[in-house]
Amino acid sequence: MLATFLLEFSLAFYAIWRYKMTTITRLAFVILVSLGTFQLAEYMICGGMGWSNIEWARLGYASITLLPALGIHMVVALAGKKAPALVSAAYASCAAFLVFYVFAEGAMDAQACYPNYAVFYTHSSISWLYGYYYYGWMLVGTLLSIRWARQAPKRKKALYSMAIGYMVFIVPTTAFNMIDPSTTRAIPSIMCGFAVLFAITLVTLTLPSSVKVRASSFDLIKKLQSRI
Repeated sequence: MLATFLLEFSLAFYAIWRYKMTTITRLAFVILVSLGTFQLAEYMICGGMGWSNIEWARLGYASITLLPALGIHMVVALAGKKAPALVSAAYASCAAFLVFYVFAEGAMDAQACYPNYAVFYTHSSISWLYGYYYYGWMLVGTLLSIRWARQAPKRKKALYSMAIGYMVFIVPTTAFNMIDPSTTRAIPSIMCGFAVLFAITLVTLTLPSSVKVRASSFDLIKKLQSRI
């Protein structure tokens, strides 16, 4: 968990150092920081740094709740589409769950620590709806990435890489839960464990094919020399 946190934060800061600041770069940065924050919260879930287990659980759920909406926004930005209704719907549903998990009393009931993952116990009355929110938006993001990739040749690679990024952590998580149904209680932990593959895909495939790199100091020196 700690190693994954360090990797995802390193990828986040590499992204804003390496690539020009655009909407896509900013979204990638926030996605990576959100993934890393969940890993930190999971690492600290038994309490630490002056926070209780419930406070760390709230932070963890807040960070991963952002991901489906950010993913939809990223797909729309990559495709160069104007879909305000779609993006607004994604963020509105995100905000509703965010407020619930951060502020509602009893939203987070308890937690349990295991050697390889943590289990977050949330309010049972909303957990099924949260599952629909999560898997629903990820499915929409995957399908739109594939559909719009066929319509936007210049962003084809970036959009297909987003679809691949979604699938590299959705499919293994689903397979894991089918093999051992008891692990469904730990879906956020297991999913975000596989999501490191999505983070790597985002930085190594999606950004290079959609955002220009920043000019390095060496490039600037060469440019100045050519003008002299």
